[in-house]
Parts: sequence; structure tokens; C-alpha cells
Amino acid sequence: MIVDCHTHIRSLDEAEISEHLAAAETVDACVVLAPPEGSRGEINKKLGEYVSRHADRMVGFGVVDPTEDRIDDRGLAELTETLGFKGFALYCSMCGFHPTHSRAMRFYEVVQRMGMPIFFHNGSHSLTASAVLEYTQPYLLDEVARAFPELTIIIGNMGVPFVEQTLSMVGKHERVFADLTIRPSKVWQTYNIVVAAHERGVMGKLLFGSGFPLSNAGDCIETLLGFNMLLSDTKLPTVPRGSIRNVIERNSLELLGIEHEQIRPPERKPQTSLPARQSE
Repeated sequence: MIVDCHTHIRSLDEAEISEHLAAAETVDACVVLAPPEGSRGEINKKLGEYVSRHADRMVGFGVVDPTEDRIDDRGLAELTETLGFKGFALYCSMCGFHPTHSRAMRFYEVVQRMGMPIFFHNGSHSLTASAVLEYTQPYLLDEVARAFPELTIIIGNMGVPFVEQTLSMVGKHERVFADLTIRPSKVWQTYNIVVAAHERGVMGKLLFGSGFPLSNAGDCIETLLGFNMLLSDTKLPTVPRGSIRNVIERNSLELLGIEHEQIRPPERKPQTSLPARQSE
């Protein structure tokens, strides 16, 4: 089962919906993260409606700014019970709040009790000038993970540009995972990230993601499975193909504790099949 655990849809106009639906056809299920721009209430409502229409293959994460939004059980129930979200997306660097802000810590306590994951979209392959770079650092989540050991945390975009911190976090904490969203055009960056994760022994903590619309799942899969071939005539270290396939084919929803009755691992369609396994 291939789960794209990192996609976005922003305007929800007809053209963007069509593009997102087409991208979703290449995987078995995808997580759709609400964006931070605009009115969060309106954005969450529209995303909830969109995901509910495609509940057989989509899971929604509502956007929250714990420094401004209602973060008690009743307030979050509006997002989970009414809008059907299965997790939450936080943008600390873009919204300008420290991950351990006092209100954020109260938010984590409630979410841990609810048993839902939080996607920290702090790092990025392209940060805006107004983003607070300090707040993108994954090590800032160490205090969160220690205070709430049963809280499921996803570090988005591998915590770029602080990848080494991300690898330390996923290796240290049982319920901390990282989203292996890459840029297919940046093969050397992808190679270094994957090799570092393999050498650290944390490939089992990585989740496949595309970052749509900046990339699509098909191109990301091709890049991940193909970069070893570019190194065939060199003495550079490689990563076993099976380890990379395991990241791509992993049931991330199950790993994150997301129960979704309407999503089932379907029969693999010929056009979405991965290449046959090869000897390592």
C-alpha cells in the first residue's frame, strides 16, 4: 500500500481539485494538509468537505495555530468529529510561534489524549522571508516528545534544512517520524538524506510523501528508486533498494495509528505498480 503522507490543496478551485485528484490516482491513499494562509476556520471547513467527498482515498489534517485558536476538547472536536480530520497540521515557523509555547504545550496534551498525530510543517525546501528559521529546528520538538511520549509526531520535509536533527529525533523517540518529501530535481540532496537515514538505521521511521503540488508521487518514487543507478560506476555508498521500497510501500496510516474504515489496501493497479524487486 502506497500512502502519500504529504499533499496540499489550497484554493479548492476546479482546476486545482482536478490536479489533486489526478495526483491521488497514483497512490492508494493520501494525507491532505490544510494550508496556513487565510482564515483557518474557512480553510478547514472547505478541506473537510473536499476530503469527505473522497474518503475512500483521502485523510485530512486540519490546520491549527494553538496561540490563537480554541484548543480544548470541545474546540478540537469541531475539527475531528464535525469535519472528520484525522490529525493536525502545525506551521510554527510560518505562523511565528515557538513549538514549546505554553498554549502549544496544552494543545499537545489534548491531542495526545485524543490519540491523533500532529504534522509539524516547520522545515521546508523553500521558506518565505517572513518565516522564523529558528522555529524550524527539529530539536525544539525534543521537549515536546519527552513531555508527551505517546503523542505521534511527524517532522515534515525531513526537517530541511536541519536533516541531522531530524534523524536524531526519529532515532531517539519511539513516536516521532519524519516525512521523506523530496524534490525530484535535487537528486544529490535526496541521495544524501536517504544515505544518512540508512546509516543511522532509521529508515523504518520514514514516511513517503510528495509535497504536492510542488512535486508528485510518481516523480518522487522514480527518483527514490533510481538514484542508486546513477552511482553504479562510483565508489559512493548506496542504499539497499528494498529499504527504499519499504518506505514507499509502508502503510503509513497504520503506523501513525490512523483508523479509517473507508480506506482499504486495494489491488495494485498495473499503472501504479512499482518495479519488480531486484537483488540488492
